[in-house]
Amino acid sequence: MTAASILAEHGPREAMEYDVVVVGAGPAGLATAIRLKQLGAERGREVSVCVLEKGSEPGAHILSGAIMDPRGLDELLPDWKAQGAPLNQPVTADKFLFLDEHGAKATPDFFLPDCFKNHGNYIVSLGNVVRWLAQQAEALGVEIFAGFPAAEVLYDDAGAVKGVATGDLGVGKDGQATAEFQLGMELHAKYTVFAEGSRGHLGKQVIANFKLDAECDPQSYGIGIKELWEIDPA
Repeated sequence: MTAASILAEHGPREAMEYDVVVVGAGPAGLATAIRLKQLGAERGREVSVCVLEKGSEPGAHILSGAIMDPRGLDELLPDWKAQGAPLNQPVTADKFLFLDEHGAKATPDFFLPDCFKNHGNYIVSLGNVVRWLAQQAEALGVEIFAGFPAAEVLYDDAGAVKGVATGDLGVGKDGQATAEFQLGMELHAKYTVFAEGSRGHLGKQVIANFKLDAECDPQSYGIGIKELWEIDPA
């Protein structure tokens, strides 16, 4: 049974209307939702914003340790320190080494470009930062639906994006609806923001549909390697 045939048998899907739907509760998606709420309040207008997150909670799929420049947070939420943002460990030193078969040689600080210098930045768990951002967003009235991955881009009769649909629940491995079947929900919006990350599956669909990569150079990606140490808290 295909998705179309399931919808034909069990549909139509229930729909909810918002001003803005954001796909992905990462730093970018949550910052977008927070800023939209702030702009609405500044202009005396209620802006309805919904954020969809595939993880069980915001931050559940974000495992990165990171060096964070707080400039963006200063602009978005200037009172972040008073609000308890999890930026607790400032960077105290930078060290860059050139490795060879005989050992390592340190690079003098004055040789390093400014982008390699982290004075004023913080060492953070990005997952914890995202959880905190989600709390700030919800306090402003953003609706966050965790555990509901967006599965389909919805288009209107003119071909413009009109929102997304969440995936159906309770579909067996054979593609048939089980006793626990629950039809996905449509989320319609005036604006849909795709903040899934660089390889989001809906983002790739939108790029292909509107040929956004036509006559463009392909993007290149770097691979990062992280080492985690578990140490005695003492």
